[in-house]
Amino acid sequence: MSDKPHKKNTSGKDATKRRKSTASATSSQKSFKGKTKTTPAKKEDTPTTPTGSATESGPPDDIFPLVLTSKTQELFQCRADEDLTQDNLHKIIKKEEILNDMKMRAAVSDFYPVKQMVMNYPGEELLLVFDRDFKYGQSFYLVGTEDTKERILHPPEPSEEEGVEEEDLMETFVYKTPEPKPWESLGSDLDIEEESVKDSRCKHRYKISRKRREFGAPVMFTDRNASVARDGYIECTSYPDKSFCVTKMEMDTGIQAVPQLQETSTQTKWKYPRNACTQYVPREFTDEEKENFMNSQSLKDFINSVALRFEIAVQQNEIMDAFFDDWKALREDESTFGGKTDTHLKEYQSFTDLYYSKDKAVSCINWHPTIYGIIAVAVSERLSFEDRINLSAKLVMTPSLILIWSFSDPIHPQLLMECPDDICCFEFCPSDPNIIVGGCINGQVVLWDISAYAERLQSTRTGGAKHTPAAVNALPGFEDKNVKKTPIVRYCAVSSIEHGHKAPISDVQWLPDYYEISRQGIPLENKNGICVQIISCAPDCSVYFWDIRPPNTATQAMTDRKKLEEKHLQNPQGIPNTFKHLDLTWKPLIRVGLPRIETSGEYSALKVSLKDIFQEGRLHGITDKSRAAKLEKPDGGFDYRMLRVPSAKNLKTQEDISTTFFVGTEDGDLVYSDFKMEKDSDSGKLTSSKPSHCFVIHDGLVTTVKRSPFFKDIVLTVGGWTFAIWKEGVMNGPILQSSASQKKCTVGHWSLSRPGVFFIGKEDGNIDIWDLLEKTHEPSQTQNISTGQITCIKPWIVSSKQHLLAVSDEFGTLHILEIPWTLRHPSSNEKLSVTNYFEREVKHLNYSEKRREFREQEKRDMDAEELRRLSEIVHEKTAEQLEEEVQQEFREYLKLEKHILSDMGLIKPAEDTPLPGV
Repeated sequence: MSDKPHKKNTSGKDATKRRKSTASATSSQKSFKGKTKTTPAKKEDTPTTPTGSATESGPPDDIFPLVLTSKTQELFQCRADEDLTQDNLHKIIKKEEILNDMKMRAAVSDFYPVKQMVMNYPGEELLLVFDRDFKYGQSFYLVGTEDTKERILHPPEPSEEEGVEEEDLMETFVYKTPEPKPWESLGSDLDIEEESVKDSRCKHRYKISRKRREFGAPVMFTDRNASVARDGYIECTSYPDKSFCVTKMEMDTGIQAVPQLQETSTQTKWKYPRNACTQYVPREFTDEEKENFMNSQSLKDFINSVALRFEIAVQQNEIMDAFFDDWKALREDESTFGGKTDTHLKEYQSFTDLYYSKDKAVSCINWHPTIYGIIAVAVSERLSFEDRINLSAKLVMTPSLILIWSFSDPIHPQLLMECPDDICCFEFCPSDPNIIVGGCINGQVVLWDISAYAERLQSTRTGGAKHTPAAVNALPGFEDKNVKKTPIVRYCAVSSIEHGHKAPISDVQWLPDYYEISRQGIPLENKNGICVQIISCAPDCSVYFWDIRPPNTATQAMTDRKKLEEKHLQNPQGIPNTFKHLDLTWKPLIRVGLPRIETSGEYSALKVSLKDIFQEGRLHGITDKSRAAKLEKPDGGFDYRMLRVPSAKNLKTQEDISTTFFVGTEDGDLVYSDFKMEKDSDSGKLTSSKPSHCFVIHDGLVTTVKRSPFFKDIVLTVGGWTFAIWKEGVMNGPILQSSASQKKCTVGHWSLSRPGVFFIGKEDGNIDIWDLLEKTHEPSQTQNISTGQITCIKPWIVSSKQHLLAVSDEFGTLHILEIPWTLRHPSSNEKLSVTNYFEREVKHLNYSEKRREFREQEKRDMDAEELRRLSEIVHEKTAEQLEEEVQQEFREYLKLEKHILSDMGLIKPAEDTPLPGV
């Protein structure tokens, strides 16, 4: 048995014993056969062995192993196997070079671990040895003493007598087998005895026998019912064995005192029958009894005694609803602040196309207003202006499209809308969703009519079953390959390049169906009852109003001739003739400029927001329902070819329509202007009025100008690294402005169901969800949606139990998220609470503005008072007094100069003589 595994018993005496046995073994190997004289241990002949004694735990005291990187080896010219080889293992390095290396590279230097040894080294040159065999654990080691250095560089040569003796040793040495020694216990046997496993119970022996003739007999297994045969099975139930009962010394349990639950029931016992009667006709007083009772004094006393209490009870019922469920209201309030566990946006579906969306960014998204599960996505190239110029030939061959997706098929788009160039923004017509308007990057406005494909989009809600039979019932080999191909819809009309925007159109919107704009910018009644005008803006410093109706100047003959041509030409390309009268000749109705208020130049518009713009969920009354009914087509929608621009003389002015609007610019400004045209007094032409206010708030492009769906005068703006909330009519500044965030804000949108909630998209792919009733200094929660920049956010209400949020990124992916219950369900009186919050912020803003003006006036008064006081002091003093003050200041300066020179030792105290003339 060996003691080696038990390390705790091999210290002290064992270590001494091992050293003694090693020494004896060494001496026995070096003893000569037949000689009584023992030869002493000879010194090793290896020249690289130092004089220090090496222990089992590490190298000698004067040897310092080092790890030298390749850079250090090149600096000191000691590269392994190149500068230092098997024949040349030494390298002399100057002490000064090592110190300079440690000074330049500090702790990064490979000599830093031996810094103290190098500094204390007596000589000027140190010896570096290449340890090729890793004798001391590293590839190099540094010699720490001069003696060891000399011994390694100049090893002693063996004498002739030692050489002869060594030869005799090699010749006469005979190996002698070591004799075994008795084992001496040092205590490890007790540990082994304690750890060994022993049998504590006596072993039982069982004998199983079988007849010899049954050996090797075949065995057959069958299934049978255990309950059929007697003793078909034996149940081995568990029972406590007293001989192996273990007493629990300690037990940790939890005890809770609860009331005892008992269920009981009762039933009325019927003992014996009994006659009973029920009165179902009231007994009334006679007229004489009624009159006597009404004139009695007791009734008057009773009424007088309970009249006050009855009045108080009636007032309480009017003030507070006695049937109001307080617990239910409390639950609704708590749910807003985390009462529901579901508080995060959940991924509902995602859309991307490997061909049409590859290497493109989503520039705009819009839900279909009437068909559930249909959403349109505009994609554009992710290129800068210079890259577009360089790759213009390639971009001409690449189609620009708007993809219309359906929830029933997340892989293939249902419809492709062809565009003349990349689309920056588009919007469905509120009156007829089959009409779509879009703004191109080249400044043109585009119109589509997808009425022919409305049935296809409608059928996608049921899985597209209306389109499958044509392919299923076709004969083999005669299938129509175009059945599964996504149809491409070409645009109906595009505006004139000469009269359109000169920059990419950044925003386009439909005007509501209850008014239209004249050429003077005056709101007029809309007798058609449908949306017929569009507003667009671009960074070319202009806002355009467009009318989709043809002008009323064409003669009837030209109209009849066009109709005749349309009959003969049956539209071979399948382009709808809805807006053929506008194609390439469409001009804006009016142009609204944005001149700067105080300087020359104009503001570059990016986003526009009108107060009376169309909003989802708002029902507008049609002015002339009979007129709108005449324009309806049999398949739904309206026939826009029948419309004509009416004369402004026949229309009534809408006085309640606001003509002011907000515009977000490229410089981060928010401009408040009016689109009503003014007549120039000199030329007599209609010109745009100057904006009334300009607010410099954002530190980047204004990407969002959205009005709240609950408050028409509340506007959300997003730009740069901040966002702000404004109230129209309050021109002191924003009522709420965020601090600069770490990541850039790219887009924002209000919640459609909660007045105090809005979403902010970031450039790192996160969405900040703000709840003004919970926090106003930081978002309520932040959730990551994508790895790229968020480009668009568009919420949609499917039903009261399902709200969706469409989020797109710069990689061409559209994410559909489901809004949780806490973010879609408003608390009780939430709109009133948000209204009160906005009113408090307006009061605080007005108070701050008044305090600022008061402080500025106070500062001006203090400056004027100080100036007046100084002027009075100057006028009161005489010329002699002023001269005396100047002389006194000069004396103090000379005294200070003398004191400084004396402290610096430049002059002696004896030399401190006053200067002449002082």
